[in-house]
Amino acid sequence: MAEPLEYSDAILGAWRTTHRVTVFLIRAIPSTLWDAGIPGIPRRTVRSLAAHLHNSRCMWISTLGRERGIAAPPRVNHRTVGRQQLVAALRRSAQGMEALLCLGFARGGVIPPTKAYAWRNLPLDVGHVLAYFVSHEAHHRGQIVMAARQLGQRLPAAVTGGLWQFRTRAREPA
Repeated sequence: MAEPLEYSDAILGAWRTTHRVTVFLIRAIPSTLWDAGIPGIPRRTVRSLAAHLHNSRCMWISTLGRERGIAAPPRVNHRTVGRQQLVAALRRSAQGMEALLCLGFARGGVIPPTKAYAWRNLPLDVGHVLAYFVSHEAHHRGQIVMAARQLGQRLPAAVTGGLWQFRTRAREPA
């Protein structure tokens, strides 16, 4: 039987696995899809949707972390970012997200609200914050998979199935 995880280890492990699943998908997107338009959303491309994942992380890191000394990494240009550039940027924003979660652990499990946090619809306990980011990333990963299907470039089963291989993704390097 496995040793029980500390609360913080479990939360950070779940975030890291979510990040790795996102990177796994970004790396697997065929080049022919990278600049393809999202059906029904004419101004968005697969590239811009992928970039949104990093840029959204950056916005949240800035909103919740700046007042506490957590610097957000630079956003990427959603029209020009390359795949490898985005993967590197996602690594940096994943570290920023971890810093936010660790701030919450240090503050009794709750990330302190900031003046910049105007939305106020997300409870800032680390469990809800994690759930929000896991859901957000999964939603957009699903959009990318669906766009590939709608564009007649269905992703291989090894890729779509690989999105659910959490044990495998959890063991991969960050």
